[in-house]
Amino acid sequence: MKITKFLGLSFLLFAFAATLFPEGVHAEDPAAVLDFYGREVQAGTPYLIQDLSYEPGNTSNFVVGATINPICNSDVVLSYENDGLPVTFSPVTESIDGVIREGTLITVSFDAATCKMADVTPMWKIGLNSTGTGYIVTTGGVDQLNQFMITKDKNESSFYQLSYCPKSDPFCECSCVPVGATNDKYLAPKAAVVVDVRFKPELNIYGDKMVSE
Repeated sequence: MKITKFLGLSFLLFAFAATLFPEGVHAEDPAAVLDFYGREVQAGTPYLIQDLSYEPGNTSNFVVGATINPICNSDVVLSYENDGLPVTFSPVTESIDGVIREGTLITVSFDAATCKMADVTPMWKIGLNSTGTGYIVTTGGVDQLNQFMITKDKNESSFYQLSYCPKSDPFCECSCVPVGATNDKYLAPKAAVVVDVRFKPELNIYGDKMVSE
């Protein structure tokens, strides 16, 4: 009887504390990923992934694109601004507010219906390159098995780092690895060149395509 009363009292105290101090009972959500304009990145909304690459004597804007168009079975590369293709993000764990958050597992897909018609997904995955000598980011992924993560860049707070998370593979207990770019601009895990990115909405509030900046 005493134990029952004690448990009942404990429950009441916990409920009372939760009412007065909800932030102390419920863990805060991770920080939202912000787009080029400082707005929260939304699941299912098309974004261009922009990379500011520094080359000797030149600063160029690169965006993520594909090796072929239509993009069925295409590899993922850095292209010049006009050749970029928008992507969408989807949280692996269902989100109530639809916001993409730092350090959470997501899937990444090109915003293209052509591959769906060909029965090939536009979802990103890791696969062998054409010579079979290394791994790169390519298309044809399967939901729940090809997961990525966005984290804040440690050196530049306005940029983010994209990582591949092999720990989403049920046969691999591995940590996430940064996605970089090879010398020929293919996106690849553990590549020599680190890619710092930001996310630019493809459409403005009126549904028109954004003008390059």
